Amino acid sequence: PELSWSNVPPFLEGASVIPATKNVVEIVPVQDLRQITCSWPIVYESKENRNDIDLLKPDFFVMHLIGHEGPGSLLSHLKDQGWANSLGAGTNTELSDFETFDVTVELTSKGLAAIDDVIGAIFSYVRMLREEPIPNYVFDEVLQLSELEWRFTTKGNAGSYVQSLVKSMVEYGDISPSLVVAGPRRVALKETLSRLEEPRTSFASNSQREETRSATLDFTNKLVVDNAIITVLSKTFEGKTSSVEKWYGTNYNVRPVSVSTLVKWSNCVKASELGIAYPKPNVFIPEEKGLRVKKKVKFDEAKARSFEGRMTPPTPPTIIRDDDWTVYFKQDDRFGEPKAFVIFQLLTKEVYSSAFFAALSQLYQTCVFDALEEYAYDATLAGLNYDVQVLPRGVRLTFGGYNDKLEDFAAYISRKLSREVGDVLPKTDTEFDRYKDRLLRALSAFDVKQPYGHAIYYSSLTLQPRNFQYTNEQLRAAMRQVMLPDLLNYSSKLWSSGKGEALIQGNLDEKEALRLVSKIDQTLAFKAVSADEYPPRLKALPLPLVAPDTTPTRLTVSEPNPSNNNAAVQVLIQSLGETEKDHVLIEIIDAIVHEPFYEDLRTNQQLGYIVSSGLKAVAKTRNINFIVQSSVASTEKLTNAVLKFLSGVRRNYLEPLNEGDIAVYVKGLLDKKTEPDKKLAVE
Repeated sequence: PELSWSNVPPFLEGASVIPATKNVVEIVPVQDLRQITCSWPIVYESKENRNDIDLLKPDFFVMHLIGHEGPGSLLSHLKDQGWANSLGAGTNTELSDFETFDVTVELTSKGLAAIDDVIGAIFSYVRMLREEPIPNYVFDEVLQLSELEWRFTTKGNAGSYVQSLVKSMVEYGDISPSLVVAGPRRVALKETLSRLEEPRTSFASNSQREETRSATLDFTNKLVVDNAIITVLSKTFEGKTSSVEKWYGTNYNVRPVSVSTLVKWSNCVKASELGIAYPKPNVFIPEEKGLRVKKKVKFDEAKARSFEGRMTPPTPPTIIRDDDWTVYFKQDDRFGEPKAFVIFQLLTKEVYSSAFFAALSQLYQTCVFDALEEYAYDATLAGLNYDVQVLPRGVRLTFGGYNDKLEDFAAYISRKLSREVGDVLPKTDTEFDRYKDRLLRALSAFDVKQPYGHAIYYSSLTLQPRNFQYTNEQLRAAMRQVMLPDLLNYSSKLWSSGKGEALIQGNLDEKEALRLVSKIDQTLAFKAVSADEYPPRLKALPLPLVAPDTTPTRLTVSEPNPSNNNAAVQVLIQSLGETEKDHVLIEIIDAIVHEPFYEDLRTNQQLGYIVSSGLKAVAKTRNINFIVQSSVASTEKLTNAVLKFLSGVRRNYLEPLNEGDIAVYVKGLLDKKTEPDKKLAVE
């Protein structure tokens, strides 16, 4: 098929099904989205041109700059105007003769009303890329960051890796077989094909950097107004569209862009007039001396995968402090990476004790992430990350990445989240309403989830006690009531008292781990509470017992999305056993029935296109869940089919088993449970 299109130029003006350039395509999405995408086709001039782009990767540098989220960035300007919540940039479609480069902005309601200005700001940034030389340190940093990721990449999913290799063989195999693995992941490769094994901290030469600069400018010159394909998604277009997409029935409208607007975009203001500038140097990139591994690791993977190795559990963390803080520590003894991962948790009762507080917790998390984004973005680029979660039992702070700058990063974030929280919370009702609107739209997106997702959600509510999970309806109602003074009051007390727990693991020694905990302790400065004030642990609620040959307890919920005609059923079997033997037995039963359940209801009866079963842990209990979603059968028919299958499980699948059959399932479960962890963060 590709050869038959090889002589047909892509993106011929007037030849597309939907008018593209010099138009705005307005689409009604399923979810409540407000989003604009500017897309440019990058048509390869020749095979040699494509090879140059693959080796030099000018799109990496353009993506790095347009998609930057630090001070002076395009996103920073859009947020200052109250137009955007987030922004992303990068290559999307990649085919043999062209690729597309997209800039996508998640809009606020104010931004939706100022689409032309948002697009104008994008073109102002592109103008800066064309007219103002990109600093050398930007090119150097992109190279350093890609090399860091390459040097310390960790094992991932085998299936995804194989798929990426197949794609890479097509793109890089003709250039050099040695690039199949390294090609997609490293930049500036034209002068370094013979030195692929060597880690780099800079370009091979000034000429190599200048060649990359030239390719980046050529790439940028293709991001012009006349070539832009603009798409806007919003529920506000509902009832105002004139066309319906052929395959999915999506409602859309095509609106020509006026000549005056096209001229305005082409002659957009300078980026500097909008407060936009190139990013400052990234101080979080680890220095080479900071990448030293403190403890030599001699890990024998073959031995770890042997039966003896699999049956030997990893060395657990040890307690190195136990007072106001209980600190668990383990120095990396397996992965040999210059990284560390840290979890701090403050156990406290009040932060999630009502739906109102749960709504406040979501607002707190959203506000602080957004406010710290400009500071944390460079850290994220340099391999550092953080997370803050308000949970039913308290507040959790997580940090990870290269340990060279980890301590200072963790201390700054912790200080802003606690003692200086006023710096990261909304200052005005208008700013607060932007966050509130964002969360209300996210909560309302629950309605358009698939019916099987709703079935899983509502059944999970029956297993957890109050104050551990609230319904979507409760959270929406509470979110509507929350005001800015409520958030300020809640945040001021969030870290005030509790019991500290910490897990520190990775390329740190014990002294460094204790110093890090002391620094966080001084920053949070919470009041310690006694053991009887600790929040209770989650304990699963027992489902009502059902006598043999009687109908199980049934929970029926109307599908909240009236346009979805599918029916879904989940049948849940709860095991209240809390011993390891209880857990192993139900896992073996799950393994035995998993494939027969799919084969019976999906393959033989063809009752639904989504048929699955699986195990889920709730506290110390385990449940087996059987899920079916169908467009051809009612919930009654699906329920009866699942119950009929379950009634025959003992007779058809358990009793016929012999010791050898059981041994096969046991071995499969043993192999799964003893598979060595592939990442330090997972261990």
